[in-house]
Amino acid sequence: MRTEDGGGHDLRHHGDVEVRDEGRGLVDLAVNVRTGTPPVWLREVIAGSLAGLAAYPDGRAARAAVAARHGLPPERVLLTAGAAEAFVLLARALKVRQPVVVHPQFTEPEAALRDAGHTVDRVLLREADGFRLDPGLVPEGADLVVIGNPTNPTSVLHPAAAIAALARPGRTLVVDEAFLDAVPGEREALAGRTDVPGLVVLRSLTKTWGLAGLRVGYVLASPEIVGELERAQPLWPVSSPALAAAEACMAPRALAEAAHAAHRVAADRAHLVAGLEAFAGAGVRVAGPAEGPFVLVRLPDAARIRARLRQLGYAVRRGDTFPGLDTDWLRVAVRDRATTTGFLTALKAALG
Repeated sequence: MRTEDGGGHDLRHHGDVEVRDEGRGLVDLAVNVRTGTPPVWLREVIAGSLAGLAAYPDGRAARAAVAARHGLPPERVLLTAGAAEAFVLLARALKVRQPVVVHPQFTEPEAALRDAGHTVDRVLLREADGFRLDPGLVPEGADLVVIGNPTNPTSVLHPAAAIAALARPGRTLVVDEAFLDAVPGEREALAGRTDVPGLVVLRSLTKTWGLAGLRVGYVLASPEIVGELERAQPLWPVSSPALAAAEACMAPRALAEAAHAAHRVAADRAHLVAGLEAFAGAGVRVAGPAEGPFVLVRLPDAARIRARLRQLGYAVRRGDTFPGLDTDWLRVAVRDRATTTGFLTALKAALG
């Protein structure tokens, strides 16, 4: 089902569409899942869990592991079938009157709110301001505010203090940190904070660990909010293999591996950005500074360039389905240097 707003944005268009069907053979720079994942050791953990499929899932160990990783009690954790389920639960379970979504950002939160019957207000951040958050733009009457950090697709990392400044009595503040573990040191994270009223932090294991097909994520919030969301969930919402993966990804070894991957992503991103900036004379502009495992690029005639790149073997994400962006924008995933160099060669040909 497509969910469109008044401006015609297809809120249910995501990067995976670019590499389906005839796009299967393309080099994938449209999806933000880290390549080469899941690692062998994680695949082995998941495979080992299959022997217990006859039993109903028991999420207690995984929940405790997530809680320990963030220094929280288990009653502040809710495991979900990916962050996407969390957006649906928030939209259906919480009683809100004036939800606000800060755009450009991942469109699924707004789609879920609209599907639940809510009228959604938007705060549109501007390119001229570097797509940076100005807390003063959010209406005082908003009782639900959703923002990503770092934000997809802009790759902007907002200061934690600026986001926390959005908190108000009677307001639920939802921060999507699906890509925060790809930021070295997890700078500006709000996960684990208990001093921000109404704070709800969403995390996903999809991006860093390559588990899009397994569907596993979690919510960090007050016990009261967790209880409301949990009552809206079906029984056994997260499968046993997903629970095993979640528990394993909270282990010290996994956290160290994720931290190393974040530094590698930062280096690979710098290579991509430098290559893109070399095309400034052709009108290419990179939004930034980019801090996520993807970059947002503005260039003339982007739709034609995207089609030409597909002919040359590369898939990138169109940007015009994000509220606040138009057809001049593309999102490009960070990949290893060799892949990026090949893409930059193709981009040069497409621009020419």
